[in-house]
Amino acid sequence: MNEASGQPPLPGPHDESAPGGTTGDGAAPSPLISVIVPHYEDLDRLSACLDALVRQEGDLDYEIVVSDNMSPSGETAVLAAIAGRARLVFASRKGAGPARNVGVAQSRGRILAFTDCDCVPEPGWLKAGVAALDKHDFVGGQMTVSVSDPAHMSGAEGFERVFAFDNRSYVVDKAFTVTANLFCTRALFDKVGEFRTGVSEDLEWCHRARDAGYRIGYAGDAIVGHPARANWSELRRKWHRINAETYGLYLGKRLGRAKWAVRAFALPASILAHTPKVLTSGQVPGLGNKARALGTLVAIRSWRMVDSLGLALGKKVS
Repeated sequence: MNEASGQPPLPGPHDESAPGGTTGDGAAPSPLISVIVPHYEDLDRLSACLDALVRQEGDLDYEIVVSDNMSPSGETAVLAAIAGRARLVFASRKGAGPARNVGVAQSRGRILAFTDCDCVPEPGWLKAGVAALDKHDFVGGQMTVSVSDPAHMSGAEGFERVFAFDNRSYVVDKAFTVTANLFCTRALFDKVGEFRTGVSEDLEWCHRARDAGYRIGYAGDAIVGHPARANWSELRRKWHRINAETYGLYLGKRLGRAKWAVRAFALPASILAHTPKVLTSGQVPGLGNKARALGTLVAIRSWRMVDSLGLALGKKVS
């Protein structure tokens, strides 16, 4: 591919910036692709993510923009983790959505590729995702869930291996992709608008794009790995956030509160419906792992019902 300037693309990350996110003399041509990585106080995983991003296959002209959400460790620590592999910008408004929005605003590519700082894209991720834009207006890639020891998983890890990040189903059946693996052109992003806060930002943004007439596609070769939540506390925090964001979407619908309550009371029934999925999953080997995953399925679906009803009543569930 040729970049906007008409010059041939340069292999590997395109870095014309000085530390702290300041740009060079402004005369350098813009890269074809901007990879946007929101970050908040996860320095080790950010470094692993950047290791994967600088090793992308193919002669692709791209920049990496880390949009830091004012991490408490400070600019010096974040720059040390980046170690010259990306350009650093800052988003003062709390949330991954605002961080992505700032990253886009400060980036220069005609194609935008989004991933998260705790993710590890495989070497062919960028090439496959960009190629898929030849057939689709915006694209979601494949997500995999990694664990530290597949032979001895916690209940949370087993549950996540079965149920987390089924991005193919999200794209094909629900017309959205997680923002940890999203590709679009800048022109499309400008027309659809920024990510919103307080709602499920990936679902809301993708449906806004769909409703504007844009077509989503799935790129199975654009693979990003995401670590499983390791324990009950991490899993519960994740689902409280997702519940709150999804509730925000329901409030915008006709009879939204009533529909939300029906959805909440249906959650325990989903335990029986999804038990066979755990028992037959090749992602969770061994009876011990399956038993722990099943226990977590029962616990999290029951807890989600209570948490969902608490949101509707304005009460926090511990």
